[in-house]
Amino acid sequence: MASNPPPLVDPYGRPLISEALTREIAAPSRASVRTIQSGHPAQGLDPGKLASILRAAEDGSAIAYFELAEEMEEKDLHYLSVLGTRKRAVSQLPIEVEPADDSPQAAEDAKLVEEWLDRDLLESELFDILDAIGKGVSTVELIWQTTSSMWTPRLLKWRDPRWFEFDRVDGETLLLRGGEQGIGESTPLPAAKFITHFHPAKSGLPIRSGLARIAAWGYMFKNFAIKDWVTFLEAYGHPIRIGKYGPNESEENKRILERALYQLGSDAAAAFPETMSVDFVDRKAGTAPNDLWRSHAEYFDLQISKAVLGQTNTTDAQSGGLGSGQANVHNDVRGDIERADAKLLAATLNRDLVVPLVMLNRGMRDKYPRLKIGRPDPVDVDSMVKSASALAEMGVEIDAEEVRERAGLPGGKPGGKILMPNAGTKPDPAPSADRPAAPSGAPAGADPAGSGEGALSRPLKPADRATEAALQSATGGARGGGADQGSREPDAIALTTEEAIGDWEALINPLLDPVETLIADCGDLGELQSRLAEALGEMDVSAFADLLAKGQFAARIAGLASPQPAGD
Repeated sequence: MASNPPPLVDPYGRPLISEALTREIAAPSRASVRTIQSGHPAQGLDPGKLASILRAAEDGSAIAYFELAEEMEEKDLHYLSVLGTRKRAVSQLPIEVEPADDSPQAAEDAKLVEEWLDRDLLESELFDILDAIGKGVSTVELIWQTTSSMWTPRLLKWRDPRWFEFDRVDGETLLLRGGEQGIGESTPLPAAKFITHFHPAKSGLPIRSGLARIAAWGYMFKNFAIKDWVTFLEAYGHPIRIGKYGPNESEENKRILERALYQLGSDAAAAFPETMSVDFVDRKAGTAPNDLWRSHAEYFDLQISKAVLGQTNTTDAQSGGLGSGQANVHNDVRGDIERADAKLLAATLNRDLVVPLVMLNRGMRDKYPRLKIGRPDPVDVDSMVKSASALAEMGVEIDAEEVRERAGLPGGKPGGKILMPNAGTKPDPAPSADRPAAPSGAPAGADPAGSGEGALSRPLKPADRATEAALQSATGGARGGGADQGSREPDAIALTTEEAIGDWEALINPLLDPVETLIADCGDLGELQSRLAEALGEMDVSAFADLLAKGQFAARIAGLASPQPAGD
């Protein structure tokens, strides 16, 4: 059995008491104020009763409000659907653990949190925590276990919000009703024992910020419409039955006639005295439009959809003038709400779960790991790989492991088949003691050290390189020569062309400088055309002519030195 953790204090100054961590503090009991029996305030709900329930919640007695919020989810199918959609959208999002910094200690802290999050019940536990979206607040009790000197939450148990109350002074501090025994005064929540999530739909006190309070009025009026609609459908198509009796009929016969009228409506049979009569008055479906109550109910469904999901198009198909653009706009609104909900949930978990978990197992930290909940940003893998390849060819240093991770590809496994570049695109070997790096601008395959017979100890000019290649081609090369060397080294003409193209800016600038100076001096295009001949005499072509002469000389040497075919 592990030893108790050292005395620790959470960021709010509350001591972590190890004896309280492993037992249930807010468990229900029939002999306490925390009982599972519930009232049903939705029965007979009218404007006056609803107003009194909401006012009592503001004054600190929120039991009836929480019971009403529970019944709204049970009785209103649409409210249950949209609220469940919003909670499930967040509870299924991927979770990333971000270390506090780049130190090995921070990496181990993050690994501890990651290992605990790898659990089958995590999604349902997050769903329970998100109960605060409807009620404004939710409380989940952490029941810890200790094995092998490791403290981890064994269970995250949802607790009925009726078992808690807000401090009457600030309206924000949550207290446990009845204390730990459930029969005394309300007490503050112990450290590291509860995940308390506040999820405001609007600014203000937590008890007034839940969606249930906002949707309660729509629920009540929609309930009125449903009741009237059901009453109408029950009597739809039945004729009106009118009973008639004489002025001298006894009270007993009147009651018999009344029962007969009811029986004619339900049983289509009745008995009444001969002196009485019944008339049947046929009627249509009623004086109101037959979709009056339906449109009433659907109107409040749309308002509840807007309140919970921010839009209506993902729950009810609505025609509009934007076509698919309308659906995209509505889905973007829903995405905004999802991201906001995920950030609120992550902040709560970082405060009430991550900090105690790291503190109990690894001690206090200046900074703790952070959970990030949300969909990863989409990555254009094809564009990223192309950009990385182009930058690598230009000499930019890029972390290959980071590129692989951002592309979402797994790393190589020992003994597995590793993808390699084609032979024609295999990069040159890395510089080493035996093979130092080639100088900037050197052609592929050239000897960077300039070693061996005939090697030059100074940087080669374009024509010099072409001449050296021609001589090496004729003599078999300074590093082994022969046909094999020829297959590895470019010929003289190729070297001359490559180097000429590489140095074109330095050669062409003396030719263009007089033209640029003339353009700067001229005031318009006509003046430039008339004076353009002046620039021809100022152009310096000596460097360009020297390059061409040396190139032609190198090419002729290469031609004379190369073996001639038989018969020539």
